[in-house]
Amino acid sequence: MWATGSGTAYGDVVMTADSYDVPPALGSVVEEGRGSLPFALIHGEGLVTAAVWALGESGVLPVDLGTEWTGLQESGEPFVLHDALCPMTPPRFIADCVARAVESGAVVVGVRPVTDTVKVVEGETVGDTVDRAGLVVVCSPVVLPATVVAELDSLPALDFAALVEQLEARFPVQRVEAPSEARRVTSEDDVALLAALTQPLR
Repeated sequence: MWATGSGTAYGDVVMTADSYDVPPALGSVVEEGRGSLPFALIHGEGLVTAAVWALGESGVLPVDLGTEWTGLQESGEPFVLHDALCPMTPPRFIADCVARAVESGAVVVGVRPVTDTVKVVEGETVGDTVDRAGLVVVCSPVVLPATVVAELDSLPALDFAALVEQLEARFPVQRVEAPSEARRVTSEDDVALLAALTQPLR
């Protein structure tokens, strides 16, 4: 993965888990509703396994997604959702998002810029090209501060785009641009590209 000795590569910097200075937080990797792709292999590991590793390496304590919501509320800690389809999200980025959520009290969401051409479609007519400057793709993580966990009865959705849309209707949300290796995969071809992008350091 990103490991070099006892450290983790994030950009050009090698970090150790002890240097993340992440506040206590609980988190889960979401694989439900994503078909069989979370079990595809990247660098010899399933995507979901890589995602669980990244979550734990960030300093977040992984818990089962089926954990009772009241238990999460009683912990008084932020809750981190990490998408199994963003398996190579750097632990340092996850830790930074947790710290931002704790400091601001806002939901913090990792996003990536839209790079594909987007067209306006009306019925069967393809119209103008949409300016991509303001468009983003939700990737990972989604960090709910403890105050938001306390106000929710449960997660309103497990699809991250739908989840963020519903959270934005009720709470302040900060979107943070994620590094390129945090991109979300949607196919085996995407997995192959991500593997090439994130070749282990030698």
